[in-house]
Amino acid sequence: MTREDIIERLKARPEPAVLVIGGGINGISAFRELALNGVDVVLAEKADYCSGASGALSRMVHGGLRYLENGEFKLVRESLLERDLLLANAPHYVHPLPTTVPIFGVFSGLASGALRFLGLSRRQGRRGAVLIKLGLTLYDLFTAGRRALPTHAFHGRSGTRRLFPALNLGARASATYHDAWVSRPERLALEMLAEGVAAGGLALNHAPVIRAGSGLELSDSVDGRAVPIRPRLVINATGGWIDLTNASIGTRAPRLIGGTMGSHLIVDNPALYRALSGQMIYYENEDGRICIAFPYLGKVLVGSTDVRIDDPDAAVASAAEQDYILASLSLVFPDIVIAPDEIVFRFAGVRPLPASAAAVTGRIPRDHFCEVIEGTPPVLCMIGGKWTTFRSFGALAADMAMARLGVARRIDTAGLAIGGGRDYPGDPAPWVAELASRTGLAETRVAALLERYGARAAELAQHFGPDAAIAGHSAAELAYLIANEQVETLADLLVRRTTIAITGELSLRVIDRSLDLLSAARGWTAERAAAERRSFLDLLATRHGLSAESLARRDPRTQP
Repeated sequence: MTREDIIERLKARPEPAVLVIGGGINGISAFRELALNGVDVVLAEKADYCSGASGALSRMVHGGLRYLENGEFKLVRESLLERDLLLANAPHYVHPLPTTVPIFGVFSGLASGALRFLGLSRRQGRRGAVLIKLGLTLYDLFTAGRRALPTHAFHGRSGTRRLFPALNLGARASATYHDAWVSRPERLALEMLAEGVAAGGLALNHAPVIRAGSGLELSDSVDGRAVPIRPRLVINATGGWIDLTNASIGTRAPRLIGGTMGSHLIVDNPALYRALSGQMIYYENEDGRICIAFPYLGKVLVGSTDVRIDDPDAAVASAAEQDYILASLSLVFPDIVIAPDEIVFRFAGVRPLPASAAAVTGRIPRDHFCEVIEGTPPVLCMIGGKWTTFRSFGALAADMAMARLGVARRIDTAGLAIGGGRDYPGDPAPWVAELASRTGLAETRVAALLERYGARAAELAQHFGPDAAIAGHSAAELAYLIANEQVETLADLLVRRTTIAITGELSLRVIDRSLDLLSAARGWTAERAAAERRSFLDLLATRHGLSAESLARRDPRTQP
């Protein structure tokens, strides 16, 4: 369906039952839930899908071990269940992640942890072996009835050194447990969006919603068209932008959001990659903040920070935060030095936490809930939440919406495979070999497509061709994404539809070849294409720490 087709259908359906504002993971989840249950639903995203916090997460799919200290047992139980469902429903993108916690003391943290649990202290303290053992035991108990991942194990000093030779010598022990990670969160969201559209929903990106007179108006920022829309109910799923969205659509509401910013680095350092031994290291900085480092698509993801922020549009991973993250990393791997040019990408997002007076950001609840602001139309605000629980949060919002609309649920998504996770092979090797034989593509190429698209690679491979000349992608592959996934900018294509930017494969040559494809598909003039190039380079420099000069250095030099 083209953009023109979507807008014409929106004009023909000006009074949907529900308008979801916000195309992040939670908004898309609610949209999918409603569409699959027969509700007339429209989703509008002011920028691109997953261009906010949903594309800036830690890539962890986890129960939230540290939330136990805050007594958020319900959240941890729910998160562990959703983690296990994602391992089953999206095996092409969500994978087990062995995680090791270095331990530097035995009883440390017990007193401060108990006081924090009781709400009597805000001080962070280093967590010792006893406290970690207690937390991991609870973690295992919460999943005892459906053992999807191994239980935890402790290692002494010698065992820890054997597993992680580069680890700080001060580590007296370590504990290993299992959570999960997501390789391509934006693609998973797009697959859910496609399922909602296939069920009858309509979705449009680059389409802010504003108050226009006595009603609402969806504005197409690509060509300036405006579409009046009169939903019976609005779901505000704009995360850190919830308060701003309420104001823009004329909803009178109290302050609901008190977001915090989390920044991450993608590092290309072979020594660090080897030092992790295929695991995530889950460690504490000197201020008690939990940090992580784990292998991510051939690089290492390191993070994160937790800083209060009032303006979500100002969320940028600063040089100071980069220094903070690297300093924390040096505490666990003191002999590994990260050079500036080994940081191939950095990003920041705003956690959509509820407004809170808590002095320490780590004490702000991470749970999710919905609050309805009565009006014409009423607005259901999705507040809080973590990426792992997007399905249950979307189901909660959808159930509340359907109760108001008098619609009964007919599909439970808990056991529903997502996109390319449907019919995903239990053993990929023979599947890859068979498809390679059938299409004439190299097995390495088919394996790469399986990682990107799951079982959908079987239908896509023959159209994408054998070459991978544009950062591991063929021109036909990128052209397909442009034509079929509402790609309107270079960032849509290179930051969110693919992992080209985040894995450090972006260069000026890749940008220019991609721009040629996008420009041809959209019929742009040379001036419009040049403006898009400038805009993208500015975005990379201001938000991702990539200058044009650094991108030029990534291009292979022409030999004389």
